[in-house]
Amino acid sequence: MPTLSDFLTFAVATLILNLTPGPDLLYIVARSLGQGRKAGVVSSLGIGTGCLFHTFLAAFGVSAMLRSSPVAFTVIRYAGGAYLIYLGVRLLLRRGEAKSALQPRPPASSAAIFRQGMFTNMLNPKVALFFLAFLPQFVSPHHGPVATQMTVLGLYFIFSGTLVCLSVALLAGAAGDFFRHGRNAARLERASGLVFVALGLRVSLSRA
Repeated sequence: MPTLSDFLTFAVATLILNLTPGPDLLYIVARSLGQGRKAGVVSSLGIGTGCLFHTFLAAFGVSAMLRSSPVAFTVIRYAGGAYLIYLGVRLLLRRGEAKSALQPRPPASSAAIFRQGMFTNMLNPKVALFFLAFLPQFVSPHHGPVATQMTVLGLYFIFSGTLVCLSVALLAGAAGDFFRHGRNAARLERASGLVFVALGLRVSLSRA
């Protein structure tokens, strides 16, 4: 398993990443604004369920790759670092998308909202790439089975993310004016970009 210091670093990075606005968080806010807190809570649970799929896909995919070639594991770590930097730069350069993403959604049933949140997350290749890029940064083949380490880290990421999403869903109604403000949304996007770039540089400058 990861060392205590590595896990604490992972926990802090996870909290920061889950607090930064991305498509899933924007979707939850939009549902909360459009249909109330219940819709936001259901959306959060659907997205968390979708993340389970990506956790196990990343865990066993990377584990199989390591068994076949230790060099491949190093390659995916560096490719993941580059991808995180790419995501960060895109967020830093993007303008005007957050406000349009937060427009209230039309009413839908709880079951439909749950399915939409789950499948939107599951079928998003960027989410799969993110899990493949992020989780291996805190895994070491010397600390036990890679699949087990990535599964534990992934479950913690989902737990932390779901708590954040539920909190956002409950607060979105009261904070609606703030989230709809284009300037604040842009600032949050830029903060997200800086976090991604920093994580990408972390793996790029660290030893394999």
